[in-house]
Amino acid sequence: MNVAIGVLSAVFWGVVLLSVLVFVHEGGHYLMARAFHVRVTEFYLGLPCRIKLFRKSKKYGTEVGVTPLLLGGYNRICGMESLDGLTDEMLAEAFAIVQQEGRVDAEVVADRMGIELAQAYDLLAMLTDWAAIRPYYNPDLDEKPNQKEFPAAFETLARDANMLTEYDLGHDFSLEGSTEAGEPRPVSRPNEQLEAEKSHTYLGCNLPRRLAILVAGPLVNIILAFVLTVGVFMAVEQRVPINENVLGSVEQGSIAESAGLREGDELVSVGETSIADWNELATALQAACAAGDDFDISYVRDGKEAVAHIDLPEDEQVEIIGVSPRIESFHLTLSEAVTATFNYVGMVVSVVARLIMPQHTMEVLNQSSSIVGISVMASEAVSKGFLDVISLMAAISMSLGFMNLLPIPPLDGGKVLTELIEAIIHRPLSMKARMAMSYVGIAFFVFVFVVVVRNDVLRLLAG
Repeated sequence: MNVAIGVLSAVFWGVVLLSVLVFVHEGGHYLMARAFHVRVTEFYLGLPCRIKLFRKSKKYGTEVGVTPLLLGGYNRICGMESLDGLTDEMLAEAFAIVQQEGRVDAEVVADRMGIELAQAYDLLAMLTDWAAIRPYYNPDLDEKPNQKEFPAAFETLARDANMLTEYDLGHDFSLEGSTEAGEPRPVSRPNEQLEAEKSHTYLGCNLPRRLAILVAGPLVNIILAFVLTVGVFMAVEQRVPINENVLGSVEQGSIAESAGLREGDELVSVGETSIADWNELATALQAACAAGDDFDISYVRDGKEAVAHIDLPEDEQVEIIGVSPRIESFHLTLSEAVTATFNYVGMVVSVVARLIMPQHTMEVLNQSSSIVGISVMASEAVSKGFLDVISLMAAISMSLGFMNLLPIPPLDGGKVLTELIEAIIHRPLSMKARMAMSYVGIAFFVFVFVVVVRNDVLRLLAG
């Protein structure tokens, strides 16, 4: 029973911790997209699922909610799913047909445009991804919003007098000339209106804005981790040894205790070597123990000098005699905590960078943890206290942020790489090239997942 409770606790806290951090990550993408007036139709805690609880934002139209699959989070940022072979002219014509009819079957769109039904669906799907139109699920045809396939028909969105949808900032459906969803709203200049629709999508952003949207998620994770780490450094009591030749403690049953040394004794010399601080004391003791012969330690107690004879055991190498320095306790100032955090960030960057260096990949993976290890650590942190949870959250958030910046699809860094390549070659990469890059990235992360899970399982079995 105790084992089962322990496993459930680990799974629960691991899922909670990762879900919160991924939700924060997606929040970064969401906020940056909205800052550039890009439409975002969904923002959820949890993976996509038919069962979900949500509230629709009146200001932005975004569904903000939660799904039962609490293994992350996601955004639907309009225009991030592009398709090859769909020109703006074709999209404008398909958009105009839907606007003219209000509600129309994909077959009708295909007939009017003289194209295959599959291509008509591609056009309508892309316009749906832009939140320029939406699918119409006909209950008479037993169509439901949660079905996997698109329905037979598509319809217009509710628009105000200025053609703004519920996803656009500043919309006002109380204005005269506003139309409801499914009502005809013909456009006289389809190409111009398509450009207006595109301006509210990821595709309509220039390169710097696209990169900002992509980097915002990891950046929020890093900023969160930085703030939490600074807070932890300031909150945790720091304990450092004082570099003086005074004993802070003497281990019970040790050689030093047997020789009569006590806490607070001021050591003056070890054998013939005079000492003035703890560094000199440690060096002198190491040398004396390495020699293997008995030796004397001169010390001062209560203003009186005395000598302790250190009797080393025969035929046994001794490295320590059981003495420790005095400890100083203090809290870091804000500037000291920030400096320490920057040093920590540098270490994390170094480790993450080594992951994609073939000569260091396995070394990094053998020191890394999967969801299994993270879950165990999360459960242990919860049992220890608030600061341990915050420390773990900061560490994972920092790693998550920098990991996502690696130039490997489908990570954010991989998407940044794709954007930069397309900017250099002045044309979009083909879907074949994108898929090839994605397959390589997915294969790499499957390998990483298998290795780190295996390592975590072996660690747990080894106790």
